[in-house]
Amino acid sequence: MSHYSHLILAFFTMTETFPNPRKRPRQARSVITFDIILEAAARILESDGFSGFNTNIVADTAGVSIGSLYQYFPSKNALIVELIRRERDQLYNSVLKIIEQNERLDLKTLLKMIIERAVFHQLSRPNLALILESASIFIGKDYEEESFQYKLEEILSNLLSKFQITNALKTARDIIAISKGMINTAGMTGEFDVEDLQRRVERAIYGYLALI
Repeated sequence: MSHYSHLILAFFTMTETFPNPRKRPRQARSVITFDIILEAAARILESDGFSGFNTNIVADTAGVSIGSLYQYFPSKNALIVELIRRERDQLYNSVLKIIEQNERLDLKTLLKMIIERAVFHQLSRPNLALILESASIFIGKDYEEESFQYKLEEILSNLLSKFQITNALKTARDIIAISKGMINTAGMTGEFDVEDLQRRVERAIYGYLALI
């Protein structure tokens, strides 16, 4: 295990099994406060990593009292979990929106748009993406990763079925695996050229589809 992995593992040594927000905001003002706290947490992770991350610093950066932060997040781990959820939801909703709003486009164009969105999602905030990807391994949230994977597989396999692609579910899984592997590796190795990565992922996916 690398030094970085040891650091993450130490960070997520916890008594709480599944660190969740204490409550969900309902009123508009509370939603704004909730989002401000999350964004402050994201910025701290981007700039300082795990070593500079705690609830007091997050509250100070967000401009709220520590009591206000604890109304929503019982620990720093709960903040991390919610950030992971936020990023996954943003990607899923973006892909779903592309598919639902472009029904008349051909498959290649739709896949190009989806790949573009996935690459941008990773490389627009590469430090945050890398940190959250690493953290997700250690936080005991595998069931959420499985749920996220299933949702992506479902919408993509439905799309492939619409274009008469055989073995749509297996093909969807392969496309997700190829894309995720290439995009995550690019993030881990410090790539910042969105267009270059997008072209490479497109070639890999189009080449794979030509073989089935």
